[in-house]
Amino acid sequence: METHFSSFSSGRAYLRALAETPSRLSRRAFSVSTSFQETSRVRARSGPNMKRSLRWYDLVGFGVGGMVGAGVFVTTGRASRLYAGPSVIISYAIAGLCALLSSFCYTEFAVDMPVAGGAFSYIRVTFGEFLAFLTGANLIIDYVLSNAAVARSFTAYLSTALGLFSHSQLRFTINGLPKGYNEMDVIAVAVVLLLTLVICYSTRESSWLNIVLTALHILFIVFVIVMGFLRGEWQNFTEPGDPKNAGGFFPFGVTGMFNGAAMVYLSYIGYDAVSTMAEEVKNPAKDIPIGVSGSVILVSFLYCLMAASLSALLPYDMIDPEAPFSGAFKEGSSSWRWVSNVIGVGASFGILTSLLVAMLGQARYMCVIGRSCIAPSWFARIHPGTSTPVNASAFLGIFTAAIALFTDLNILLNFVSIGTLFVFYMVANALIFRRYVTLGTTNPWPTLCFLFAFSFASLIFTLLWQLAPFGKPKAIMLGACGVVAIGVVQLFHFMVPQARKPEFWGVPLMPWTPSISIFLNIFLLGSLDRPSYVRFGFFSALVVLVYVLYSVHSSFDAEEDGILVLGQKYGQSSEESFQRGDHTPKV
Repeated sequence: METHFSSFSSGRAYLRALAETPSRLSRRAFSVSTSFQETSRVRARSGPNMKRSLRWYDLVGFGVGGMVGAGVFVTTGRASRLYAGPSVIISYAIAGLCALLSSFCYTEFAVDMPVAGGAFSYIRVTFGEFLAFLTGANLIIDYVLSNAAVARSFTAYLSTALGLFSHSQLRFTINGLPKGYNEMDVIAVAVVLLLTLVICYSTRESSWLNIVLTALHILFIVFVIVMGFLRGEWQNFTEPGDPKNAGGFFPFGVTGMFNGAAMVYLSYIGYDAVSTMAEEVKNPAKDIPIGVSGSVILVSFLYCLMAASLSALLPYDMIDPEAPFSGAFKEGSSSWRWVSNVIGVGASFGILTSLLVAMLGQARYMCVIGRSCIAPSWFARIHPGTSTPVNASAFLGIFTAAIALFTDLNILLNFVSIGTLFVFYMVANALIFRRYVTLGTTNPWPTLCFLFAFSFASLIFTLLWQLAPFGKPKAIMLGACGVVAIGVVQLFHFMVPQARKPEFWGVPLMPWTPSISIFLNIFLLGSLDRPSYVRFGFFSALVVLVYVLYSVHSSFDAEEDGILVLGQKYGQSSEESFQRGDHTPKV
């Protein structure tokens, strides 16, 4: 086959490519891959395969380690102090339910298509290249920013473990920089770079390190829960420290509880990282469902106990947003302050495991995006000696370290929550589309209309909840909107048959389970503040610009050169049906 002339070979070639952008967008933006291509031809672009060395207990360890460190020790204090108060306990339960439903969607995809691309690959085989790139880019920036936030939190807890008076004692301030970007955290940078070396070396050894650190961390969690309830007082669930502040279990109202759920949802991003390791699992059909869903259930239980322990320890308005648990034992009698130092040590272990898992996940996303030719293929390379995506790991590790050096924790957390909710929303939609649509056999428009109608009804419900004044009219409108949403799901369920059945593991109660996930993600998105949407809009516009100026031309060149062979738009090609029996490893 004659090699296509690259769009980036010269300035003139690039200008000619830009002139053809509309036609290339029409051809590429909604072109889909197939499961068979993702697990064979696309994966082969990385060179050597990743080793299949992980079992279900490795995945549970990665899931627990990835979620517990970030959630309990980073978001809990801020969510309780500023959003939910003691009702942060219910916030965690709501976020956990939403994460569990989303994890079911991830599990079905990961079992059917065990590749390292996670949500990026799931969107690519359903809605096409452009939405996959938007999803993948959001996931990567979510990982980078959340990892930077967690690394800075490590410094805060390390200062507690050392008995220092302030977190700033381990950082240095540059007065010429804006507030929020002027505290340099060299320790966070060192931690990120050290873990980058670990994940570049071996996934199997990374798993053993994670299991050891997670086991130690769980012991500290049990210790914190027991000590919290021993020292805690029941009146702290309803009485603020300052009588001028609002009291009760819901000091910020039910709305504050849901705002808290949106904030702590960042805590569950770890199970997404587990799905990216599907390519390295020995028996995907058995190990992935246990590893992903099991870790979410276990972590949700631990989160609720930890939140209850914190609420018993201190009134919500006295909680330290950056280091809530260790700070709680600094208050009051000096005989309890040794617990603060112990918690600082335990939190440090948890934060290390969270960072380790998330950095494994972000590198695999970057690797698969490189395989798809919408990012430089340099990111896709697997090192023949270590069987890990060394290039992607090193690049993102350095990027994360650079942000962790100077960016304040609060700035990072606001941005991450909205991107995470958006990605989980997209995966739930993709699962419904994949179950009910096969191009050439079924008409995609009934399913697309259902997804639009249900999302619209969920959005109206959310806007009414957030903006309408409390009273009987609001209750009537919310009830009507809920009835419409339920009716839309039921109508779709009876009128549109499923086009495919999962071969190994499937989400139960279709289409209700992913539909509830869609609603909860939209509802929690409505709980976020305006600055979060501004940042999300700015970043999404930047992603679109990169796609138009680079990615669409790169993937167009790859298709012309025969590197990419894609199916038709909005569905699956006949190749997938023909090859379906070969793409999933069987044991």
